[in-house]
Amino acid sequence: MTDSSNSVTEARRAGQRVVVWGVVAIVAILALAAVFLFLSLPDANAFNARVERIFVENDALTSDAEIKLLEILALSGTAFAETLTSYRMVIFVLLVFATALLIAALVFLVMLVAMNRRMAQVERAGIQVNSLLISREENTVYLNNLGFKLTAAAMETLSVLAEARMDDDVLSGAEIEAMISGRNAADCDEAAGATRVKRLRDTLGNQLVSELLVKNIARRGYILSIDKDVIQVL
Repeated sequence: MTDSSNSVTEARRAGQRVVVWGVVAIVAILALAAVFLFLSLPDANAFNARVERIFVENDALTSDAEIKLLEILALSGTAFAETLTSYRMVIFVLLVFATALLIAALVFLVMLVAMNRRMAQVERAGIQVNSLLISREENTVYLNNLGFKLTAAAMETLSVLAEARMDDDVLSGAEIEAMISGRNAADCDEAAGATRVKRLRDTLGNQLVSELLVKNIARRGYILSIDKDVIQVL
């Protein structure tokens, strides 16, 4: 159980590291692309500068038509500068959206891989207990929200084992019998505790099989509660 939990923790940490480094790589790549793109774009005032240069270098342009043409060129340069500025803003917004989408895709991909690994572990492990609730008043134990009725003796055995597990203790048969009966462990028989555990296994195991595998349909009979396509008889 400890090795399994450690492997799950290590897998989770590895997944988190992949996500962090993936996000850093995505942001770095898009940042370099943005810098290269913005540097490669022409200067917004380049057109106006060329028009101004024409004004300065050509003093002979004195007619009304020539001056009007230069004014039109200046207005065109201003419109070009405003358009290029808006293009820069659009490119910046698109890069932000691209970064968000790539990060989301990476996170979802890592989550999907982790979920597939988790499902594979569950398939190999069979029934995996995610929650255990012991109700002494009802003499019922709830495994993964499935309720199973137990005898008073089986409930005592399960309660002792649950308390020992929370303390990371391993109990022998004599210690189990001592904790239930209130006697000294040296005065208890190992077989008595082993018998209690066997009865708990039998009682709980029969109900688990009945709940998860062999169903009893009232006034009809019994049936396996599994998909018929997964059955193989060799």
